[in-house]
Amino acid sequence: MAILSILKFPDPRLHKVAKPVTAVDERVRQLVADMADTMYDANGVGLAATQVDIHERIVVVDVSEERDQLQVFINPEIIAQSLEKKEWEEGCLSVPEVYDIVTRPDRVRVRAMNLDGNWFELDCDELLAVCLQHEIDHLNGKVFVQHLSNLKQTRIKSKLKKQARAE
Repeated sequence: MAILSILKFPDPRLHKVAKPVTAVDERVRQLVADMADTMYDANGVGLAATQVDIHERIVVVDVSEERDQLQVFINPEIIAQSLEKKEWEEGCLSVPEVYDIVTRPDRVRVRAMNLDGNWFELDCDELLAVCLQHEIDHLNGKVFVQHLSNLKQTRIKSKLKKQARAE
């Protein structure tokens, strides 16, 4: 079990666009295992490789109550989304102790590879849809606070800088 270090906003590395995974090999499977350990240890529901300073298109998610249904998405992409939008209160392991309302499509269809390197598609709604959109944003170099007003972003940056100085 390896717990990886999670980058904290406004670290500029969180804004790097992740590159596609070219082969699902043992290195990628180990990274997925380490990311899952890190996500569970931090009590998160999702983690993108970008958040642990690995700029490859890999996401792990577990939105189950029991925290025993890990889902892995390699090279995920949203291929369809509903016109209906929904507001959710989001948080992020890279933006500790900050939660705010973000409006996103209510449903999405995601295409990705699994740990065997096989492509699959999945229709998602509710928390899974929100989580995947949030994590795919990370892979594209975007943090959820960028969906908020400039004023809120400035306040969040100030709060996190103050927290970092106190640590």
